[in-house]
Amino acid sequence: MTTYLLAGGGTAGHVNPLLAVADALRARDPEAEVLVLGTREGLEARLVPDRGYELLFVDKVPFPRRPDAAAATFPARFRRAIAQVREHIASREVDVVVGFGGYASAPAYVAARRARVPFVVHEANARPGLANVLGARWAAGVGVAFPGTPLKRSRVVGMPLRREIVTLDRAALRREAAAHFGLDPDRPVLLVFGGSLGAQRLNAAFGEGHGGAWRDVVEAGWQLLHVTGERSELADPGVPGYALRRYVDRMDLAFALADAIVSRAGAATVSEISALGIPTVYVPYAVGNGEQALNASAAVRAGAAVLIPDAEFTGDRVRTDVLPLLADDARRSAMTAAAASVGTRSGTENVVAMIDAALPG
Repeated sequence: MTTYLLAGGGTAGHVNPLLAVADALRARDPEAEVLVLGTREGLEARLVPDRGYELLFVDKVPFPRRPDAAAATFPARFRRAIAQVREHIASREVDVVVGFGGYASAPAYVAARRARVPFVVHEANARPGLANVLGARWAAGVGVAFPGTPLKRSRVVGMPLRREIVTLDRAALRREAAAHFGLDPDRPVLLVFGGSLGAQRLNAAFGEGHGGAWRDVVEAGWQLLHVTGERSELADPGVPGYALRRYVDRMDLAFALADAIVSRAGAATVSEISALGIPTVYVPYAVGNGEQALNASAAVRAGAAVLIPDAEFTGDRVRTDVLPLLADDARRSAMTAAAASVGTRSGTENVVAMIDAALPG
């Protein structure tokens, strides 16, 4: 029996690909032991047990970014975290460690190396995190979701995706999806979303109020499915052809209905949309280290997507850039075809193959 230890967490961007791989390992061999290493503070503390996996804990020890009190205590705290993981590896007789980034991964990589247990690294973002930069130096295999990701000895394997996305038959689900959102299946739909918390910039560009472009979309013959985020107070005009939702728990149905998309450019979002081949305008979130723009860059270079900087995205840019795309069937068809060169639904299988190659024997 093989024992796998999957390390990662903190955000959905780390937890979701981890769970996709865990599900594949368990489905392939129900006798295998699939364990997850995470912190008590991250999303994994809720999502992993809910999915039926045992969660082993490690202390959350952020890398210091400035010379302060936390930096002074970092070496001792990091050594303690490494010792915690080594104890898990020894007591559970772990055969291979798989890291997806986040606070749990860095001590997992060091502990695995010291215990002479092979480990592999998967990086979801085009700009890698510090934990995976560290782990890539010694890993048995390094996989990245996007071409051009600067990690040593890496190869593009794609993103492990949710099963409902991998198996999604958009045409077969279109009528069910239209009924779910109260829209007409025979008219085209523009999906606008900014993640679970929404995106104020997107909401302002499309929503009710000065300059909001939702009317222009509807008047152009398109319908609008606008997912505003749970914290949004954007008013719903309640008109036919405009479905406003605070939150959507069936994104598979939203994707099934979408003929074009305007969205942020998180790694999972870009990977899912590229795999499904939906023409998209990305408006990367401007806060952070610029990874969202990098995540979208391969799709943009391939001609599968368009990028508009956050600061420039207004109702006027919807009218000058998005509406012409909606009116150009040939251009959208070409974008769908181009997505085949950057999108894949086999990311999970590719990571599992990388794990198999790392196992002794």
